[in-house]
Amino acid sequence: MTVNRRVWRVLASAAAMATVVGAMAACGNPNDSASGDCEYAIASMGALTGPNAGLGEVMRDGAKVAVEIYNEKNKDAQVCFEEFDSKGTEKDAPGVAKKIAKDKKILGVVGPGFSGESTAANPIFEEAGMPIISGSATAPELAEKGWKVFHRTIGNDAVQGPAVASYINDVLKAKKVFVIDDQTAYGEGLAKTLKDALGDKLAGEEQVKTDQKEFAPVINKLKDSKADAVFYSGYYPEGGPFLNQMKKAGVEAQFIGPDGVKDENFIEAAKDASEGAIITCPCIPGEKAEGDFAKEFEKRIGEAPGTYGAEAFDAANVFLDGIKDGVKDTKSMLDFVNKYDKAGASKHIKFDKDGNIAVDVVWAYKVEDGKIVADQEIELK
Repeated sequence: MTVNRRVWRVLASAAAMATVVGAMAACGNPNDSASGDCEYAIASMGALTGPNAGLGEVMRDGAKVAVEIYNEKNKDAQVCFEEFDSKGTEKDAPGVAKKIAKDKKILGVVGPGFSGESTAANPIFEEAGMPIISGSATAPELAEKGWKVFHRTIGNDAVQGPAVASYINDVLKAKKVFVIDDQTAYGEGLAKTLKDALGDKLAGEEQVKTDQKEFAPVINKLKDSKADAVFYSGYYPEGGPFLNQMKKAGVEAQFIGPDGVKDENFIEAAKDASEGAIITCPCIPGEKAEGDFAKEFEKRIGEAPGTYGAEAFDAANVFLDGIKDGVKDTKSMLDFVNKYDKAGASKHIKFDKDGNIAVDVVWAYKVEDGKIVADQEIELK
């Protein structure tokens, strides 16, 4: 199934490129604006290439589905959809943000995708007055920077960390927990909130690095801790191999990972060791989304919605509702977003004064028979 999905992604990317080229040719000189002759556009920004593209593509697709549905219902007032590849990195994000901010037709951005790239790009959007709604950037401090343009349709790690601790205590009944983070803004932030919530159940902690391949020293410390659960706070390119090597080393601790590993590529990287792994996410299962989201996503994208799909769909719909309501510039769009109060596919969409979503949801998932399936919604305390 993973191979088929990867093949589909290649075909879909080629088709998307052909569509963009065709649209730009039909709209006139592409150098006039990234969004051609459409009166208005919304953009998505996230990892479309690089090791974490599996997560970024689903975010992009969720927003894309929202625009396609909107355009089918509003044939005389089409909205262009512009996708920007940041590779999910702090290095590439500022340049991408500057390109988006220069396009006067773009009225809002779905993204940036990850916390690290958000930290690097959001000051540029703030200076430009460009409204942004991320469906996936979860670092709590993003809402503490004073950025007026910042919003997110997903709960932050200050919510997920304690929720994971509750799941570990109430469901797994684990007595000792070892916590590992990957030193990214996302990984470190989530690990901190979890460690704070675990209290004396914290058996030990360690850090790894992005692109790390061998984890023997960390696994030896985990083994020595005699923990019965380990939380890996990071992304799937390293989380999968870590779990594989952990199992080969004979460590039987229950593996728990966050939304950063919630992708089929995690299963491929961990191989047989992924069976039984627990994954938490402040995102709902696609099949639990309200309305026709899941059906429309599968019809248009060719597979069931994955991580962050519904949250990105909701973010795009906020901007689309603004355009339908007569918004014509970014300043008016920001006012519209700040006052938004409407049911979405993933949850009720309303933002607090710092841009955080007003309603938090955290789910636990489990790897069963080589697939990531919903386990249960975690009760927030």
